[in-house]
Amino acid sequence: MMVCVTAKGPRPKDPAEERFGRSPYFLFRDTEGGEWSAVANEFADAAGGVGPRAAQVLIDRGTRVLITGNVGGNALAVIQAAGIEVYLYRENGTAGDAYQKFTSGQLKKFA
Repeated sequence: MMVCVTAKGPRPKDPAEERFGRSPYFLFRDTEGGEWSAVANEFADAAGGVGPRAAQVLIDRGTRVLITGNVGGNALAVIQAAGIEVYLYRENGTAGDAYQKFTSGQLKKFA
């Protein structure tokens, strides 16, 4: 299963990012292989409508779970239509910390 964590940098030890559409990086973790990969968010500094375009990046990579602090309404509609589950992480930890809290069942699922 592919899990995405929004992050300020390209590594799991970088701080988690609370804003989905403006997140500088999307960190992907394949739960089967345990490998991390990072994708720079080319829409992070765009003028507007970034959420749905950023959501397409997740869809294209086969993401099943998104871990982030906040998702705008337009992005959320695209994400939910794609069947991606959203979990909220609003702490000052790393992307790796956010993933660990998800795997241990400590994150709240966004309704």
